[in-house]
Amino acid sequence: MRLPLPDPDALLAEVEFVAIRAQGAGGQNVNKVSNAVHLRFDVAASSLDAALKARVRELRDQRISSDGVVVIKAQRFRSLEKNRADALARLQELLALAAAVPRTRHPTRPTAGSQRRRLQGKARHGAQKALRGRVVD
Repeated sequence: MRLPLPDPDALLAEVEFVAIRAQGAGGQNVNKVSNAVHLRFDVAASSLDAALKARVRELRDQRISSDGVVVIKAQRFRSLEKNRADALARLQELLALAAAVPRTRHPTRPTAGSQRRRLQGKARHGAQKALRGRVVD
């Protein structure tokens, strides 16, 4: 089962982008141009479905703060537009992960063959351990 995902255009209206300077190597360009992007998405104030909001908050992801704000830093590319698109794609990926509801497991009974194999293995293991005992003449 899958929860409904928001429209990408509606999601874009609820996202805040902040241009920052990228880290790492890049020569002089990295010191003077803000090409990296911080994407901030407040889950509680968004127009997401209530069930999807709850599932996003339950995710054990370091990009989600304790007050329910998703912060994604994108600095993979040298252009600001590509980093914005990358950050937005990663947010959609995170929401898609939360929207995927796992199927519930229905308990089943073990088959007769699996029970037989289990008992044969236990008997074989017990016989092997019995051979390790003291030798009596």
